[in-house]
Amino acid sequence: MKKLPILAALLLLVSCSPRDFLSRRLAFDLIALSDAFKTQQPFVLQTGIVSNKDYFAPEYLVLQQHGWISATNTACPAGVAPAPCWDIVLTPSGVESVRLLITPEEAAKPSFAIPAAKRELVAITGVSQQGSVAEVDFTWRWEPLNELGAVLYTSDVHYRSTVGFRKYDDGWRVVRSTLVSEISLESALKNAEPAP
Repeated sequence: MKKLPILAALLLLVSCSPRDFLSRRLAFDLIALSDAFKTQQPFVLQTGIVSNKDYFAPEYLVLQQHGWISATNTACPAGVAPAPCWDIVLTPSGVESVRLLITPEEAAKPSFAIPAAKRELVAITGVSQQGSVAEVDFTWRWEPLNELGAVLYTSDVHYRSTVGFRKYDDGWRVVRSTLVSEISLESALKNAEPAP
């Protein structure tokens, strides 16, 4: 008679898949393996004539401080504003830092995308599950891919985000598009706030 409850418990355990319950470990794996975390963050470097607003963007100020770009004041061509405009060139140390990160064909263009960083999941900070939907709170940071990424993206700053999950017949999945009460990963990362 005592064997019947034990047998029932064993059958219940066997019928449940590890993907039926949204654990912190499963949420971590699903977020870390998502396209948003596998995709590299490019930095588009524009050389040649740019507006005053673009030249004083935070990224360009960092490149100036590192001595990788220099610029001379110049007249603005039609369609480029606000004045004054700047003619940006890579310095010799800028050329040395960038040349290994781009193809020779891209080097001849006035703007080129350089892979600079990728997201790294730090921790799952909470899981709120209700039926077949859930919200997962997590922290992440930028992981620089090279010297340029190291000056543009610091790994010291952690960001807080929340993403929606939905349970399907084969287990839990990260929400790709925003539904009524679910938060997509792309939206969560875009609206991330620095963590305390």
